Amino acid sequence: MLNTNIWELLITIPAVLLALTFHEAAHGFVAYRLGDTTARDCGRLTLNPFRHLDLLGLVCMVVLRFGWAKPVPVDPRRFRHPRRDMALVAAAGPLMNVILSFFCILFYYLFALYFPDSAFANAMGEFFVVLAILSVGFAVFNLIPLPPLDGSRILSVFLPPKWNYMLVRYERYIQLALILLLWTGVLSAPLSVARGYVLNGIEDLVRWMVL
Repeated sequence: MLNTNIWELLITIPAVLLALTFHEAAHGFVAYRLGDTTARDCGRLTLNPFRHLDLLGLVCMVVLRFGWAKPVPVDPRRFRHPRRDMALVAAAGPLMNVILSFFCILFYYLFALYFPDSAFANAMGEFFVVLAILSVGFAVFNLIPLPPLDGSRILSVFLPPKWNYMLVRYERYIQLALILLLWTGVLSAPLSVARGYVLNGIEDLVRWMVL
């Protein structure tokens, strides 16, 4: 059992780092393409995972399979269409996680199909499965339409300015409430169901492509 737990930890930590890094780098890259160089200027336009880590978010990802990273700094004043472009930047992170999960599941099936008796392929397959689960979980959690998560930035395009102001004003309290809901497990069931639907959809697509 100890060896199993150590192996799970060894594949979970790098999987968490990859999921967080690609998510935040996608935010920074899209912001940069839309005219905001803040992420690049702050050294956040990088695939170095240690530039994106938030300790509490990392622990939540490892333990609960849902969490967050240090937000990439963005200056909406540099965008030509601030509300729209901010929503695009926010959507880039979860979308990248879904794309990453797709390739993980694709590689898992390819390894299982072409290297069924390879111990290395089996180990990599386990890693890809964990990374796919974590990556989709990260995407689903961040799409919750409450600040400071990406879903609130996407929702802001459709909300009146007064409502946006109220969400931003109470962002700190909403964030504390989200952390509490995560730790008490209140969000675990609905998030797990949503993650399962996304993973099943990706797997169905991969199976249609490969098998």
